[in-house]
Amino acid sequence: MTTLYIDADACPVKSEAERVATRLGVPMVLVCNGGIRPSRNPLVSLVVVEEGPDAADLWIAEHCGPGDVVVTADIPLADRCVKAGARALQPNGEVFTEANIGQRLATRDLMQDLRAANPFLQGGGAGFSRADRSRFLQALDRLIGAARRGG
Repeated sequence: MTTLYIDADACPVKSEAERVATRLGVPMVLVCNGGIRPSRNPLVSLVVVEEGPDAADLWIAEHCGPGDVVVTADIPLADRCVKAGARALQPNGEVFTEANIGQRLATRDLMQDLRAANPFLQGGGAGFSRADRSRFLQALDRLIGAARRGG
């Protein structure tokens, strides 16, 4: 059975994901360090992990597997999920795959090293847009459909 896991701390598409999960009848698990109001939706559960670096990521990585879909902006978490057989998706609609996760990790590490070497280097990309939200909804529909079909 497909489960939708959301790395919920600072996730901008929780309500969109809940609408898709409800429409498709897929259980959804919000995983966070706290501060998120539980949903009244019977398909949505909330897991609050202890404070600590990557506690939510570790919980998701331990529980997801083949047939599941994970929404996260965290590239190392996406890597662990893809390796576990789950499908992973960023809030902007970009899908993490076995084919692109290595490059994404390498780019992330390079940028982290560049920022550490030059404190004046400003990071961050463009803000979250309607187009990102639309791409996310389309990609989530596709991924859940593929996960359910096993393809």
